Amino acid sequence: MDNFADRLSDAICRKASRVMVGIDPVPDRFPSCLMSAAGRRHGRSRRAVAWALQEFGRLVIDEVHQVAAAVKFQVAFYEQWGVPGWAALASSLGYARRRGLLTVVDAKRGDIGTTAQAYAGAFLEGTGGYGRSFPPPFAADALTINPFLGTDAMAPLVDAAIANGRGVFVLVKTSNPGSSDLQDRSLTGGGTVTGAVAQLVTELAAPHVGDCGYSPVGAVVGATFPEVIAALRQSMPQSFFLLPGYGAQGGGPAGLAAAFDRQGLGAVVSSSRGVIYAYGAVSATLDEVRSSIAQAARDFRDQVNAAVHRC
Repeated sequence: MDNFADRLSDAICRKASRVMVGIDPVPDRFPSCLMSAAGRRHGRSRRAVAWALQEFGRLVIDEVHQVAAAVKFQVAFYEQWGVPGWAALASSLGYARRRGLLTVVDAKRGDIGTTAQAYAGAFLEGTGGYGRSFPPPFAADALTINPFLGTDAMAPLVDAAIANGRGVFVLVKTSNPGSSDLQDRSLTGGGTVTGAVAQLVTELAAPHVGDCGYSPVGAVVGATFPEVIAALRQSMPQSFFLLPGYGAQGGGPAGLAAAFDRQGLGAVVSSSRGVIYAYGAVSATLDEVRSSIAQAARDFRDQVNAAVHRC
């Protein structure tokens, strides 16, 4: 089975891009012409909104697939619309794969025992019943996971990812301002909560390093905290970093280079709102929407490339 870190490294090299575009669909920010089309098809219903989620996702994917190494879907923006929203997520994941993009589901899952296995079944490995196997309904190349319950909660998700050529990104230092409330707390034995999680990630990552020198067990490290990136890179040398928070959350080029090796590998930088809503006004035409998103994605890629020192 292919190593996810190798596949991600290959995508970065092929596209000369270290960016991931986050798809966080908010219907109130969609172009009004798209929402009007949804209403004509399905009335003022959840099904109409879900159709719009699907179509907007396709539009974004079409405009970024040659520029981005991967796309990241935040599940909350889909599951709030119920069953039609989940169907839109499944459809969008499949479309992104057909366009040659690696996919990350940002679900931050984490639980113990059979519950963790069930989450793995949904996103990473599928499940069994009636004497047969079923593929995961929301198949993704990688899943974000929450380490708060400890290694026994992470293990089923890590094992499923490794066995199926997929990956996980463990929350280590998140991009939100309130992350310091817990993650920066000092431990009685020394270090911080973030440091302790980083050590767990290092231990989980070590047995699964691919040809690229990185493991499918990666880490979420906020681009909004450039001062910690270098230290976390030292403590997690074999983990790919997912660096969220670039753009609308305030993250910028500062400190990004420390996440990458001399070949420009080892991390992907994520931006959502700064790319997918670059067109601004909901009165924009679809041509304007497409052009604005495509240009924003190119600018994002170029900014990150310029910040990364590589040979």
